[in-house]
Amino acid sequence: MKKNKIFLSLAAVAVLLAVVSIYGNTKERDEERLVIAFGDSLTYGYGDEKGSGYIDTLKTRLNSHNKEKYNFDNEAIYGLESSGILTQLSNVEERVKIDEADYFILFIGTNDLINSNGGNLNNLKLEKIAKGKEDYLKNLNSIIKTLTNKNKQAPILLLGLYNPYPDSKAIEVVIDEWNNDINKIIKDEERIVYIPTNDLFKGKNKKQYFSDSLHLNDKGYKLVTDRIIEKYQFE
Repeated sequence: MKKNKIFLSLAAVAVLLAVVSIYGNTKERDEERLVIAFGDSLTYGYGDEKGSGYIDTLKTRLNSHNKEKYNFDNEAIYGLESSGILTQLSNVEERVKIDEADYFILFIGTNDLINSNGGNLNNLKLEKIAKGKEDYLKNLNSIIKTLTNKNKQAPILLLGLYNPYPDSKAIEVVIDEWNNDINKIIKDEERIVYIPTNDLFKGKNKKQYFSDSLHLNDKGYKLVTDRIIEKYQFE
């Protein structure tokens, strides 16, 4: 009888430990957050010799200031246009990860704009740029619908475009038009948080924040990180 009592006690302890272990692992998983980022070379972090651009800096900041662990999946590709993200989202494996995401970051459109003008922003061809914007907005709308349909909860942080030539008033007008139209198509999307970036580099010495004519350096990307944290409170 005594041996039976000891056996039952040991069994109860084992069950209790198993429950605590399961609870602990579940709690740990619950405190992890998955951020999936889509974009081009600016989200890839090209030009930042100290890291991976604003994504790497954002990850470090979030994990040092929050009890939750933030895991980042950076799907950005150098040279990508908005149509390229639609191709990414059509991949079955990508769709599985979309279901698991707690946050999305979307920073796309710079290459759409530049390529619509022939690969640079010299001698602006406004009619071609307008056609490029039309195609871009259609793609952006499709991207948003795909993300919101496949994931019913995750907020989407949508970064606006910036003018890589802030002294050019002509380019500034174009950038403003693209950003204004981006805001129009997301105005009824409650889960989308628009993050403006165009004002970050106005009145600043470009050489201090850019690694080349388009891409940012570590200081430039840090400004983008600061703006994201300023505009959105991660929980």
